[in-house]
Amino acid sequence: MSKNTLIAPSVLAADFANLQRDIEMINNSEADWFHIDIMDGVFVPNISFGMPVLEAISKHAKKTIDVHLMIVDPDRYIKTFADLGSNILTVHYEACTHLHRTLQAIKAEGMKAGVALNPHTNVSLLEDVIKDIDMVCLMSVNPGFGGQSFIENTYKKVKQLKEIITRNNASTIIEIDGGVTSKNAVQLVEAGADVLVAGNFVFKAENPTETISELKEMTSR
Repeated sequence: MSKNTLIAPSVLAADFANLQRDIEMINNSEADWFHIDIMDGVFVPNISFGMPVLEAISKHAKKTIDVHLMIVDPDRYIKTFADLGSNILTVHYEACTHLHRTLQAIKAEGMKAGVALNPHTNVSLLEDVIKDIDMVCLMSVNPGFGGQSFIENTYKKVKQLKEIITRNNASTIIEIDGGVTSKNAVQLVEAGADVLVAGNFVFKAENPTETISELKEMTSR
């Protein structure tokens, strides 16, 4: 079975003083997506960057823009993020009182709809909307900061989620966000992951382009 695992470098780990350089690096690498974390300091204990920075990234990015909203009341901004060039918009299950409505609103703006789950949130909660979700992003660290270590329970969650997707004949893909390295990438893909977000592992590497290639190669056999 040949599998093409998608690699999505997380721009939060880039060098913000050399953002264009790092964007060009991703453009010229074997990476598939740009993963962009938007944090509001309320839903998560950190503030990342907002619309002007995303607009600047969109201007230079030549690959899929995967935006992860770690914010309260994401519905306010769905149209804004569509206008800024997001291809995939992921909202947190924990931040959406009316998740089904939010998913419809994201799709109505022409984007793919993603749902992120914090480490403590059970995947079975998505059973009733799984066919409306294009991608589930499983947080394998507690959201808010880069550089945290991987939570081992994630493998079990990936398998459980894969089972829900298969049982419902859904075409939902699974993304893993947090602490992804060459040490756990293969095991995550074997458990059922389709997209791996990598932040510090890529950007703190001596040769980020090579690190992306290695991740791509080891997970796409």
